[in-house]
Amino acid sequence: MSSNPKIEDALREAIISQPDVILDDSDVMQALIAANERAMGGNIVDLRGIAMERLEARLDRLEDTHRSVIAAAYENLAGTNQIHRAILRMLDPVEFEPFLRDLGGEVAEILRVDAVKLVLESVQNDNDPAVQRMGEVLSVAEPGFIDDYITQGRGNMARQVTLRSIQDASEHIYGEKADWIRSEACLKLDFGAGRLPGLLVLGAEDPHMFGPQQGTDLLTFFTGVFERAMRRWLS
Repeated sequence: MSSNPKIEDALREAIISQPDVILDDSDVMQALIAANERAMGGNIVDLRGIAMERLEARLDRLEDTHRSVIAAAYENLAGTNQIHRAILRMLDPVEFEPFLRDLGGEVAEILRVDAVKLVLESVQNDNDPAVQRMGEVLSVAEPGFIDDYITQGRGNMARQVTLRSIQDASEHIYGEKADWIRSEACLKLDFGAGRLPGLLVLGAEDPHMFGPQQGTDLLTFFTGVFERAMRRWLS
């Protein structure tokens, strides 16, 4: 009598009638391949098995890459829609003060940031009643402040869009919100020849919301639209 265990008839019939079920089950196939390798012994090299393992590893890497590309495409599409919605909302007001209020309200909500601040350089002080009324969103700074803030005093060229995490947020920018702002996007604004620059700052409590490794294309586009909207008010 053979000492090899016999497979049950019902299971045998099920496998014979539906072999594709076995072939499509990766765990079962791995178990069968491992059993075959043990039966061959340690002195036999199964080149076909090695090739299959390499192909499986390559397929796994391709699947991971495919998922990453799809996720990045969806994220980029979502980001584009978000910027477009913010721009449309920003262009709705027909007066300057509602425009500023929307920046700190619905526009900030659409962009999912916790603070929005518009800084304008001026040789005058910020005692203007309009500036005081919109103090949560608008502030005035002396000439040179914006480049110094963006470069953190290093004196190098200030980029149009700067993304970074921060530990000690500026009270001049964020006021009472400074204690919990952990990342920011600094958008330098060019208002045209003969005008001092401006700065739009987007602050977030999430330290990973903005970082130097992120792309800036969408925010660069947003900055260009914001500059043009501001030129209309400044004129």
